[in-house]
Amino acid sequence: MWEGPINDIASLLDAHPFVESSVYLLALLALAAIANWIAKRIVLRAVDGLLERTTFDDNIPAIPVVIGRLVNTVPAVIIGEGIVLVPHLPYEVRTLVESLANAFVIFTIARAASAVLTAVNQAYILRPDAAQRPIKGYIQVGKILVYCAAAILIVSTLIGRSPWLLLSGLGALAAVLMLVFKDTILSLVASVQLSSNDMLRVGDWIDMPQYNADGDVIDIALHTVKVQNFDKTITTIPTHKLISESYRNWRGMQESGGRRIKRSLMIDQNSVRFLSESEVEDARRFGLLRAYLDERSREIAAWNADLPGPRTEADRRQMTNLGVFRAYLVAYLSAHPHIAADKTLLVRQLEPSAEGLGLEIYCFTDTTVWAQYEDIQADIFDHLLAVLREFDLRLFQQPTGRDFAQALRFTQALQTPETAQT
Repeated sequence: MWEGPINDIASLLDAHPFVESSVYLLALLALAAIANWIAKRIVLRAVDGLLERTTFDDNIPAIPVVIGRLVNTVPAVIIGEGIVLVPHLPYEVRTLVESLANAFVIFTIARAASAVLTAVNQAYILRPDAAQRPIKGYIQVGKILVYCAAAILIVSTLIGRSPWLLLSGLGALAAVLMLVFKDTILSLVASVQLSSNDMLRVGDWIDMPQYNADGDVIDIALHTVKVQNFDKTITTIPTHKLISESYRNWRGMQESGGRRIKRSLMIDQNSVRFLSESEVEDARRFGLLRAYLDERSREIAAWNADLPGPRTEADRRQMTNLGVFRAYLVAYLSAHPHIAADKTLLVRQLEPSAEGLGLEIYCFTDTTVWAQYEDIQADIFDHLLAVLREFDLRLFQQPTGRDFAQALRFTQALQTPETAQT
């Protein structure tokens, strides 16, 4: 019953090759569109529903992206394989369409492979030790290699040549490629060294003044390292600069649990003097000094008793207000609840200079939190500056405008007539 109409349609198509080619092309495009709809509406949704039952979709969001990109190859494969079935098409047109479809498939697979590498990095970040050994730089190198390989395959597909022929021609361009990818090569070597030597981690506090970087590392990539400064600005440092130039990493301080205090009090050297016996006894009112004064008194008494011959006042050992104050500093810091007892603690004299005699306090707090550290340090020096006068010591300070004004008033007072007659 259907043979007549079918034969008439076949005869019509044979008589009109353009119409026959158009019909086949429309059928091929319709088949590709239907396959694309089935892949995205049914298959992709089924896969998404399966992923929702697991934790991968939430923790690794790149997995659905990989599947979505692979689904895009379905219509391209149908068109590339089905174009040879369309009659009356010139060989050049078939070859061009097939090459373009294959090139699109290669490019889509390369994008899917890039998403796979992203998923690998996202999965690695979930590990507890990911910050110590970041692999983002290696992932980026892998993506570069994937896209380079895809570019070679796409070009070879479009020109109809073997990819090995293109690779053999790359040898002549090696010098150019080395120049173009110089920063990439340097950054890759730097990333390997930073990772293998555990020189830098995400979250480390680094200080690199030449790049105005002073803050926490928030990202380590192939070409750049991002540092969020304490003023919330972002500094981007080339990765290879962290190998060729110096920087300070505060991770050791943070891991130690204590931060160093290293600050000096500049003492006016003219205020340093010996203490009399009554002043030594008066110093016993400081509970922190009693053990020191007892031991020091016995030591000095034994020394003076063993001195031969006639003795002058200069020959005898005596306590000084600066020495007693230094002992007070050691006792005060040792008893301080926020000074780490298991770390170095000392109070030492620096070399005398035109700015006075430096008395350096060197100790560690029991915390690395910046605000708490500053509070502890300020509290200590507030106390020391206030108690300094109890030992009849003065801080050295450059003369101010008020000092000059007082000196001028004193000079004018001396030059009054009454004073001159006297």
